[in-house]
Amino acid sequence: MATVNRRLVLRSAAIGSALLPLGLSGCGGSSGPGLVRTDRPTLTHGVQCGDVLPGSGLVWTRTDRPSRMIVEAADNPEFRDARRMVGPMLTPDTDFTGRLRIPGGGTVHYRVSAEDPDGRVASEAVTGSFRTPPGPDGGARFVWSGDIVGQGWGINPDLGGMKIFSAMAGRDPDFFLCSGDTVYADGPLKESVTLADGRTWRNLVTPEKAKVAETLAEFRGQFAYNLLDRHFRAFVAHVPQINQWDDHEVLNNWYPGEVLTDARYVEKRVDVLAGRAFQAFHEWVPLDPREAVDGRVYRRFGWGPHLDVFVIDMRTYRDANGANTGPAGKILGEAQVRWLADALASSRATWKIVASDMPIGIQVKDGNTAWEAVANGAAGVASGREAEIAGLLRSLKQRAVRNVVWLTADVHYTAAHRYSPERAAAAGGFTEFDEFWEFVSGPLHAGAGAAGELDPTFGPEVAFVRGAPNEPSSSPLDSFQHFGEVYVAPGGRQLTVTLRAQAGEQLWATTLDAR
Repeated sequence: MATVNRRLVLRSAAIGSALLPLGLSGCGGSSGPGLVRTDRPTLTHGVQCGDVLPGSGLVWTRTDRPSRMIVEAADNPEFRDARRMVGPMLTPDTDFTGRLRIPGGGTVHYRVSAEDPDGRVASEAVTGSFRTPPGPDGGARFVWSGDIVGQGWGINPDLGGMKIFSAMAGRDPDFFLCSGDTVYADGPLKESVTLADGRTWRNLVTPEKAKVAETLAEFRGQFAYNLLDRHFRAFVAHVPQINQWDDHEVLNNWYPGEVLTDARYVEKRVDVLAGRAFQAFHEWVPLDPREAVDGRVYRRFGWGPHLDVFVIDMRTYRDANGANTGPAGKILGEAQVRWLADALASSRATWKIVASDMPIGIQVKDGNTAWEAVANGAAGVASGREAEIAGLLRSLKQRAVRNVVWLTADVHYTAAHRYSPERAAAAGGFTEFDEFWEFVSGPLHAGAGAAGELDPTFGPEVAFVRGAPNEPSSSPLDSFQHFGEVYVAPGGRQLTVTLRAQAGEQLWATTLDAR
């Protein structure tokens, strides 16, 4: 770990120790801060749940020393007739983190503790809960967004932390889809930032957040930081997550094989940094790699008979960011495109959600001459990475795959786009696809920006947009943080998308009828 200012370490430790007990009690899971016994394990960062399947959910925790993960599960919050399950040993090899898939149906209440290796003493327990998918006529409600602790805006103790997670919890979602940029490993925090209007933003800062992440320990510290926030900890204890990653889990706009010129980095090989980030991501996020097609990120989840979610990975298999033209380009890669087309075609769910870590039609540049996302700003036929998406859309039309909706974040504003072959034809673009919607939401807690320009290739139309006016990186104080909500009505014939602001206020909504 790099040397950091001693005053920073002491101040961070003091604030962190004050927040951690609050976080535990905020999750509803500890018996109170009390006195910490040094002869017994301690769960340092609460509990999380994720990757829920019919009949089971994945539970996560972390301890402060080698110990055994123990989970009790019941169908009631009093844990009457609870089932006790023995999980993995939590060791330094995984940064003392561990996961256990536990069975259950309906609402599952879980209680996690850690026992020392000889079983003599155990930590205080921390509780959480999750719901499993519904029966034949059940609907669904979930929230999505991305971009957490970006552009220098961290946990502000003056504001009480990242309250947007409590706003999302207030919607009582079945699960949370995090569309990437789960952390900003390339975004160091300062203790204070003076805003343009003279106000001061204060950050809780830990040693790992004081510089760009390069070592495995520093990448691990990015994920540990978010769990210092009591709103975040309470949310992830009771709302199961479906996580994907994008660029900032490693660094801005990265691609495989890249070699850095950034003077902040001693390690210049992005593939080395990505390997460390990948390990930390899978240690600290409740993601089940056994459910991923490639053992990494892209995977499929069903939520009852009317909703399937397809989580894709636009980062790992892309080609280099560049002109993004020519007859072919990669942002998903051949194997993932084939899987996605086949999985969508085989789905019997009424609604098929494609969880995309980057938008389809928004122009996202990487510098002055390269492109970061799918679009390349050129009217006319699909080229570069657009050609790969065009092939997917063509396949879906040929196979009569209906009711496909795309959700994304990444661009730090919220919007609703409707893509139409008729509009594409007028622009000389690609037309061999069925009309579809793309909904954008974010950031959760990062710098907000203005709306981007749309590429005409797939005929997009803006139905709604809200960004931060005239601000390249507006702080959360300016209230341009966003999340989205999807509601599938019982019976599945209608899907409603609502775009919401920082405190959960409705900004815009539309209801789609199944075809």
